[in-house]
Amino acid sequence: MNYVVGPVQLSDIQEAREYMKGKLQPSPLVQLWEHKDIFLKLENLQPCGSFQLRGALNAIRKISIETLELGVCTASTGNFAKCLAWVANNMDIRCNVLVPSHSPMNQLSAIEELRGNITKVELDEWWEAIETHTYGVMQGKFIHAVCEPDVVAGVGTIGLEIVDCIPDISNIIVPYGGGGLICGIAIAAKSHNPNIKVYACATSGDSMSVEGSITSLQEVTDAVKLLSEGNHVRAEGAGAASVAAAMKGVVGVGKTACIISGGNIDTDKYIQCLQGTVPI
Repeated sequence: MNYVVGPVQLSDIQEAREYMKGKLQPSPLVQLWEHKDIFLKLENLQPCGSFQLRGALNAIRKISIETLELGVCTASTGNFAKCLAWVANNMDIRCNVLVPSHSPMNQLSAIEELRGNITKVELDEWWEAIETHTYGVMQGKFIHAVCEPDVVAGVGTIGLEIVDCIPDISNIIVPYGGGGLICGIAIAAKSHNPNIKVYACATSGDSMSVEGSITSLQEVTDAVKLLSEGNHVRAEGAGAASVAAAMKGVVGVGKTACIISGGNIDTDKYIQCLQGTVPI
């Protein structure tokens, strides 16, 4: 069965922002060390270390109390599951999580600490749940990490915060995974100014690309190190890749915002990055 995300309007994102007031603070937007036109949107500083908390929080608020009595569930490799478990734990409701068997132990441990109930399956079975938005034996309202309008609206609040802080922003570079983050940000930013360019930073094999320009894993590693040493920021590779791309100048002139999407990088891999070595 094919699922299509329903339309997300600017008003949905504005409504999400109003709901989050007092529940989730806007993340800082700061200048990159020694780069006057590159700015960092620090989603790694969210309570769960990821932008995904916005989507999880906004999605749960739309579910009826009666439905929530059975809890919530999702299929995720880590960050969204962790964020959903965080919200569910705060609301004292059950959270069931389907993960592929190769998921990082640091993420799984964090989910369990938040009272998330983990079910491990093989990758094909996990991917089927992603496609069908369900998993037969798992109870709770299924919340998709990407194909969920309320999730997209929630993460779109990042775009509103960027244009509020820097009205004349020219470019926004967004790590691209499932596409929900970039869709939400693009709706918000382009509603402010249709000329703002929103770029996807996508992984491809042993490199990442923006607008056809390849960013090597060594350049991403160097960006992780720069963020740590220059801005005292701990970033995942995906978020650091947006900075690596901006530093190469691949998005043109003007002020550029880089989404530091998360900070849940494995400690051993982080140490390797700080030593200037591409993590194994």
